[in-house]
Amino acid sequence: MTEKLYYIDSHMKAFTATVLACEPVKDRFEVVLDRTAFFPEGGGQAGDSGFIGEAAVFDTHEKNGEVMHYVNQPIPVGSTLDCRIDWEKRFRRMQNHSGEHIVSGLVHKKYGYSNVGFHMGADFVTIDFDGFLTPEQLAEIEREANYAVAANYKVTATFPSPEVLKTLEYRSKLELTENVRIVEIENTDICACCAPHVSSTAEVGLVKILSSERRRRGGDGVRITMLCGLDAYENFVRTHDNNAAISMLLSAKREETAAAVERVLAEQERLKQRSAELSRALAHLRAETLEPTDGNFIIFDTVLDEPALRELVNEAVTKCGGLAAVFSGSDEAGYRYIIGSRKIDLRASAKEINSGINGRGGGSSEMIQGSCKESAENIQNFLSIYNI
Repeated sequence: MTEKLYYIDSHMKAFTATVLACEPVKDRFEVVLDRTAFFPEGGGQAGDSGFIGEAAVFDTHEKNGEVMHYVNQPIPVGSTLDCRIDWEKRFRRMQNHSGEHIVSGLVHKKYGYSNVGFHMGADFVTIDFDGFLTPEQLAEIEREANYAVAANYKVTATFPSPEVLKTLEYRSKLELTENVRIVEIENTDICACCAPHVSSTAEVGLVKILSSERRRRGGDGVRITMLCGLDAYENFVRTHDNNAAISMLLSAKREETAAAVERVLAEQERLKQRSAELSRALAHLRAETLEPTDGNFIIFDTVLDEPALRELVNEAVTKCGGLAAVFSGSDEAGYRYIIGSRKIDLRASAKEINSGINGRGGGSSEMIQGSCKESAENIQNFLSIYNI
């Protein structure tokens, strides 16, 4: 059985080991060592990567109690090699995992909710709780979590005997009775966990809850998205730089960008409403200039918005005996169209009209709308003589 060095020292970055087995498995090789600091996937934490000699370890898993190292080339059985794990990746995972324990422990202690789902992805950590937490409650949890980090509490991992285990109150998703590894964060949390953790809360560095949402399953629970440590710091840098750019664009203080954006949006909405009013007024003026005809109106426009185009069609159909067709767009990008008539059944004619203008769309007997890819000249030629 492989000696699991990651349980002895979670901060071991390099070690020497002897190869006990090496077997080809599909496009990789499965290696067993006599001792390893490579943590296999477990407890929600991904397996380590790194090197065994010159062979790259790209994943590790546990199979029948044995740690399997998956490498890119064969390694001679019996060889003793220097091994090293990808420490930055491991440490970031430990920061996030220990941070998750801090948050879950505080939520359990303060509100009695249990962590019922945990995922540590490449970009974010998510935790599912079986009770709902408001944004204000989560802000308080985040504050307490960072106080726990600043307090530099000890983090210890032990394998208590079954007798001692019975006396402990600890968080666990499963009912376990033997070989249970307990990770304790001083004054904060006690939880069953098989993964390596930091040695003290100070190593977590920073805990930041990024967002929360109601769980889609499981009733009134909540899912939070968070980051810890270096991942949280880098996220902060990106967010800070983005906010600094917004602040410069809006000529606003960095702590007042939200209010500045609200002002811009309010002004945008005011201008949008004013533009719609002007567009409707222009549509009415254009309709007034149309001379009554027994034929069709074919109008091309690049200014009016869609509601105004519809109003133009509604007024134009009262002045023509055929179609009132309005097109918005260009030959290069294509056109959106609205066509109305009081005398032609447009629902019945839609297929023929679309065929003639290389378009697609439909609607009612009095009005159809859609898009087409034909040129303005060809549209004009087709519809100017169209009649049923």
